[in-house]
Amino acid sequence: MEAVRLLRILKSLPLFLPAWTQRIWTLSSSTLLRATALELAILTGHVLLYPSGIAQERPAPPPPDDDSPRLPAGTHDRPVVLLHGFIDNRSVFVLLRRTLARHGRRHLTSLNYSPLTCDIRAAARLLGAHVEELCERTGQQQVDIVGHSLGGLIARYYVQCQGGDARVRTLVTLGTPHGGTRVIPAMNAHPIVRQMRPGSDVLAELGGPAPGCDTRFVSFWSDLDHLMVPLETACIEHPDLLAHNVRVSGIGHLALPVHPAVASGIRQAIDDDGAAINAADSASVA
Repeated sequence: MEAVRLLRILKSLPLFLPAWTQRIWTLSSSTLLRATALELAILTGHVLLYPSGIAQERPAPPPPDDDSPRLPAGTHDRPVVLLHGFIDNRSVFVLLRRTLARHGRRHLTSLNYSPLTCDIRAAARLLGAHVEELCERTGQQQVDIVGHSLGGLIARYYVQCQGGDARVRTLVTLGTPHGGTRVIPAMNAHPIVRQMRPGSDVLAELGGPAPGCDTRFVSFWSDLDHLMVPLETACIEHPDLLAHNVRVSGIGHLALPVHPAVASGIRQAIDDDGAAINAADSASVA
């Protein structure tokens, strides 16, 4: 009898939880366990790699040819800028960078912004200066940007509000709070966290008209992203933007810039043929 009563209690718990947690609760326990284990493994590895990414990256010439398989020269000359999330650095992109290089991307660069940065607008100006320098150095007119979490919001502000759409062909965001996130209210003491809250001045600017914006947007969001509250806040919903939202199932926030299936989607998103805009709306990686 006690076991039956306990089962009834557990089944009724989702009724008292917010809508976003109800969906996570109803997922299978094995899926949650795998996703949690993966997040912990990634966190452990990232802590070890973090010191290697503290220093700002130095400009480097394209890597010399080697025996690894690559696409024909000239196929992917457009540079790719990788922009990390809150209190992070470029080390989060070690695996993604390796994947993009192996598939022909010759100009890959990561930009660090200070963890003490207090304004998305200022970080976006820093990104804009970096993009201009990169275009001058490589002789290219446009770049692609991949932004994780806050990095995607900074890049979107640069594109929409600072004229960056003239330079950015495709912006890929990974677990970015486009609509604002309510997670961990205690962190509101940090100004840039307040800018990521629903209703902030920055998000109001991004929600305003953006006629003629030429950049393509591809947003990857996960149904197990514990930092996106609600989950759909990582989707881009704007009538003036060419945006495509891709749901990823079975992984959490930290896995988005690391998982091979997501890396494959990113490669499609920045390909010349625009495959990402016509790709499937969801992908399961569990």
